[in-house]
Amino acid sequence: HEREHDREISELAAKHQEEMEKLRAELREEQRHLLEELQQQMKATHKAEQEQAQLQAQTLHSLELEALRLTLNNMHTSQLELALSNQRKEKETALVELREMLNDKRAQEVAILQSRHQMERENIREQCLREKEDL
Repeated sequence: HEREHDREISELAAKHQEEMEKLRAELREEQRHLLEELQQQMKATHKAEQEQAQLQAQTLHSLELEALRLTLNNMHTSQLELALSNQRKEKETALVELREMLNDKRAQEVAILQSRHQMERENIREQCLREKEDL
């Protein structure tokens, strides 16, 4: 029983580790994707700004476009930061829930094993009493 319990605990720990690695990999992939997207958008924005600056020769209009670009860039960066923050919170919540679920399952398994152990001890005690009576 103890070996089975140890095996079950090892399996649960392995599953937990796999889940954690999977979540970490997903987060890294999402972060990489968002960074690439941001870099592409920044490159596209930069190219558009260069072309506009050449056409307008640094006029008031190009300054207005630069101010607009900075505002949009800041808004986009803020939105990305908020999205990443929300993703982190959701994943942390999911991990806490998973941890609680695994702990509850382990507690149930421990209770079952303890109950079985207690029943086995009582059966052995009764058997010993019967054997003593028979002698």
